[in-house]
Amino acid sequence: MGGTEQSYVNEAFNTNWVAPLGPNVNAFEISLQEYLGDDSYVAALSSGTAALHLALILLGVQQNDEVICQSMTFSASANPIVYQGATPIFVDSEKDSWNICPKFLEEAIKDRISKGKKPKAIIAVHLYGMPYKVDEISAISTKYGIPIVEDSAEALGSTYKRRKCGTFGDISILSFNGNKIITTSGGGALVTKDSNIKEKAIFLATQARDQAPHYQHSQIGYNYRLSNICAGIGRGQMEILDKHIALRRAMNSFYKDIFKNTKGVHVFNETLSHSFSNHWLSCITINEEVTGYNSNAIREALEQENIECRPLWKPMHLQPVFVDAPYYGMDISENLFKNGLCLPSGSNLDEKDKERIRKVLIKFT
Repeated sequence: MGGTEQSYVNEAFNTNWVAPLGPNVNAFEISLQEYLGDDSYVAALSSGTAALHLALILLGVQQNDEVICQSMTFSASANPIVYQGATPIFVDSEKDSWNICPKFLEEAIKDRISKGKKPKAIIAVHLYGMPYKVDEISAISTKYGIPIVEDSAEALGSTYKRRKCGTFGDISILSFNGNKIITTSGGGALVTKDSNIKEKAIFLATQARDQAPHYQHSQIGYNYRLSNICAGIGRGQMEILDKHIALRRAMNSFYKDIFKNTKGVHVFNETLSHSFSNHWLSCITINEEVTGYNSNAIREALEQENIECRPLWKPMHLQPVFVDAPYYGMDISENLFKNGLCLPSGSNLDEKDKERIRKVLIKFT
């Protein structure tokens, strides 16, 4: 927390704006639109998952359709596909950004089309804040006429060619969950270039109530709008977003310094000069053949000192719930999961915290 969040929350209470609409919601949307630029329109919602679900609905995804999704991601990227009764088609990562691989993506599209099932959408993720290869993925999207849902849940503040992540998709989404770079406790947003799509998203997110003096519904709606209280937290958080980005990037530099002379340990970083990551999470991969130890050894050593770290996301095509879903690629995401770790990356880590982390990790250098 930056300190001003409480004043916006108090304002909501003092004016009795507690419902999922109100001045904080409007102002939060405006601040996000101004931050993202590129004539963006933002609808503040209850979660990033809700935004993904509405994005698929707005793109016409229905039962028995197919939607391509990056396999190396959190399950919330894929679950809304199933909400719609559609089938997820998972695609492997490439080694530079760990994101959806253009080569395997096009391979998947060609194969699904040959089977008579042209995908209705592509869900591309900026993993851990690292921009995916926007130019290549957008070119494939255009070539085959398949819209992109840009999952920027982890990438607010990241840029690709100096343009903000969250502005590249046909529809894009953000998340303000408690673990994100800024938070509204729980919350998210749908981002579009079309004001009509924003209004349609808000309509669906507020139970799809028709214009009538009574409660009338011609479509299925959802309770997906952000509350005025949570939006107040978001307004305060926007004031410290750039500070949080700097702190997360400083943590990444902290780990690069620790492992700078350690062969076999790679700190995840930008490999393209025109990509800028917010480094929402700082991650490493370990080559056990070189180091003589694996990722689990580091995880357990940190755990013994009551310092939490986690493996990378387990790819979706390896998840029991998606065992029957088609998959295109090799073993890149599988090896990332096997050999990778997410290290402590919070914006509130102080020098004492860093020293505790350093004492454990220095034993592995």
